[in-house]
Amino acid sequence: MNRQRTHLSGARQQGAALYVALMMLILLALIGLVGMQVAGMQERMASAYRAANLAFQNAEAYVRQTECGLERLNGVPDVPASNCALVSQADIQTHCDDGFDVGVWAQARSLASGPARNIRQIEGCIIGQAEIGMGGTQEQGGGLQPIYQITVYQTDTGGGADPSSGVVIDTIFKL
Repeated sequence: MNRQRTHLSGARQQGAALYVALMMLILLALIGLVGMQVAGMQERMASAYRAANLAFQNAEAYVRQTECGLERLNGVPDVPASNCALVSQADIQTHCDDGFDVGVWAQARSLASGPARNIRQIEGCIIGQAEIGMGGTQEQGGGLQPIYQITVYQTDTGGGADPSSGVVIDTIFKL
């Protein structure tokens, strides 16, 4: 009789082991699913970071090309012709009271609109009695030294197809 009891308790243990193993498999599957979701989220975050970084780099390059074009327009010697954006006097706004607002200008841009820039000549708009850092006047050939506000919009594809991120940079450029 002792044998039967031992045999029955052994059968019960084998069945319990099967249930425990199934529960462990379900838990491992759930952990695997959560891990896949986390990895997918991290991949999307890395992609968005890359797109924003590319857009920022493209915008900085566009600002530098515009600065180079302004140097050429103002006759700065030894300015390389390569990588300079074509800038004409017609591209430059000279009125101080034109109501230009960078925030409004930036909100008007969209990913589909591609690269854009706004150039304002602002040395006549600056009021102050300090050095140029505070807006005072610096003489250059009998007139004010040119100071420009350059605002650019650029995307991660540099104006190419299917951009996913856009950046606006607003900078002051003094010759």
